[in-house]
Amino acid sequence: MTTPAKTILVMNALAAPMIQPHLPDWIEPRFFRHTAELMEMAPEAEIGWFDLEDTAPMAEAITLATRLKWLTSIYAGVDGLPLSLMAERGVVMTNGAGINAVTIAEYVVMGMLNMAKGYREVVRAQDRHEWLMDSPGKLELADTRALILGYGEIGQRVDRMLQGFDVEVVKVRRTPGEGTLAPDQWRARLGEFDWIILAVPGTVETEGMIGAAEIAAMKSSAVLVNVARGSVVDQDALIAALTEKRIGGAFLDVTTPEPLPVDHPLWSLPNAHVTMHLSGRAQAKMFKRAAARFLDNLGRYGRGEPLWPQVDFVLGY
Repeated sequence: MTTPAKTILVMNALAAPMIQPHLPDWIEPRFFRHTAELMEMAPEAEIGWFDLEDTAPMAEAITLATRLKWLTSIYAGVDGLPLSLMAERGVVMTNGAGINAVTIAEYVVMGMLNMAKGYREVVRAQDRHEWLMDSPGKLELADTRALILGYGEIGQRVDRMLQGFDVEVVKVRRTPGEGTLAPDQWRARLGEFDWIILAVPGTVETEGMIGAAEIAAMKSSAVLVNVARGSVVDQDALIAALTEKRIGGAFLDVTTPEPLPVDHPLWSLPNAHVTMHLSGRAQAKMFKRAAARFLDNLGRYGRGEPLWPQVDFVLGY
């Protein structure tokens, strides 16, 4: 009697300790330790977890993986990957949407509090051993208004957290509801908000959605908070507005490019906070959550059930 062929799984060896002990016997795991090994193994993969620091070799591996049926990733953003090729080949892709939502939402609130209270100046005063006699920031979050662009897991968590600070939250959604604006309404209302929070996916549709016109429409005291992608903002227009103090400030976890060159003007602007895309890394549960999600999906895959959360190759997230 012929033994059924096993399903080949190709994934990063870093995750092996969390995954290998729980793999069913119908899986044949192959763990790559570096990019060259991934390129060798990718053509045999039916299931792939090809995560690397750089998306370019990930995209190359996906192109080589002609037998691939399911690709998973810890990353929520899938920009830079060959989505149309995967759609053409009938690949299902699951991503890391929501895995880092807790810590990123906390980062948003931290950034808002930091800017409201001028906390960076407090830290610098401590470094100087200087006892300040007054607070460098006097804004209370209570009774301010925030607009959230992008109402996925991160946006929803930010909404719930800000309600605890008595912030009035308005979100942009395709489906109407209380406290919401439609995608064609928010630009005309930008001048009403103290905080503009960007949590949208990085897609062709969202690229440059905050440009010179949108920045000009903001309140002179408004703060832009970006935990989405640097590409969502016209960075040159933002730098000009910050330099001329036409808006209150910007809390930027993401920039273009990343990392910023050491002589980039954003580093030196007193009303810009740059947090080096650390929001998703400011926790220790990401890989544990990702492993649990992968194993749950692996069971679904074996039973022929739908996988989650699936990337929409047309929408790009």
